[in-house]
Amino acid sequence: MLSELIEALQIFLKYGDPSCPTHCEHDIMIICGIDPKDVSVEDKVKLDKLGFNYGDQYGTECFYSYKFGSA
Repeated sequence: MLSELIEALQIFLKYGDPSCPTHCEHDIMIICGIDPKDVSVEDKVKLDKLGFNYGDQYGTECFYSYKFGSA
């Protein structure tokens, strides 16, 4: 499971290196500073398989995961 998180973070790193990259709240891990519009379709498919979805969370388009949440 940790290897899947690391693989996902390496994909996100291709699209930016934000100073505060994650936020966990209500058992959801949110990736901050990476715009889903900038991520290739191929990488979105990989991220989906690794447990990361994208959409509106707390008023902003972002990637998020219930698999790697805070609980």
